Formats: sequence, structure tokens, C-alpha cells
Amino acid sequence: MGIREDVYFEGGPHIGDLILNVLLGFTVICLPLTVGAVVRALWLRYRITSRRISVTGGWMGRERTDIIYSEISKIVKVPRGLGLWGDMVITLKDGSRLEMRAVPKFRDVFEYINTKLSLKAQKASGSLGS
Repeated sequence: MGIREDVYFEGGPHIGDLILNVLLGFTVICLPLTVGAVVRALWLRYRITSRRISVTGGWMGRERTDIIYSEISKIVKVPRGLGLWGDMVITLKDGSRLEMRAVPKFRDVFEYINTKLSLKAQKASGSLGS
């Protein structure tokens, strides 16, 4: 029997990211952004539970990355799309980084992840008072 995990968020990138980039795709300059948004919409999935963060992506959704909260040293959020969605960068203790692009409800997701981090990681993320 496995350890129980409560799922907080499960889903793909925000639909507004796809819509905005498809509209921008009518210009040749923004065509690479449109292709990236389409690939994200098709194959990128996030799963945030009480124990870990899982990101499934890559070509045809064949790559999976799992991170447990104790490995995180810092998390940063950046709003996009008029604040409706945002990007998050998770820095691990070994210095590697995981980008999560076009996360829906990114402020709520950030707060949830932040509650699971150590006090040192919360301070590094700038979410605790000095």
C-alpha cells in the first residue's frame, strides 16, 4: 500500500496562454511562441500534491519530473497574461531549476507550495517577513 497523497492541483497550462500566442502567431516574428504554446497545451501537465510536484512534458508528454518539497531551496513567481496566469521557477538545493510556465491560479499554487517548504526556503522565496 502506497503513501497517501492529496492532490491540490492537476491540469495543464492556462488556456489564455494558448489563445494569446495563437493571436500573436499571425505575425511571423511570434510564430515560435505560438508553436511553443501549442506544444505546451497538448503535452504539458502539472500535478501538485501534498508530497510532491510532478511535471509531465516533453515531446508527446514522455518526460516526467518529480520534486519533493524538501529538495526545494527557493521558488519565484512571475505574473503573465494580465495576472491571470504566471510562471514559476523552482530552484533545488543542488542548484538545478525547474520552470513551470503558464500555471493557472499561480498565486494560490505558489502559496500552497510555500506552506510545504522549510523556513529557510520560505525566507529565500521572499514570502516571510524580515
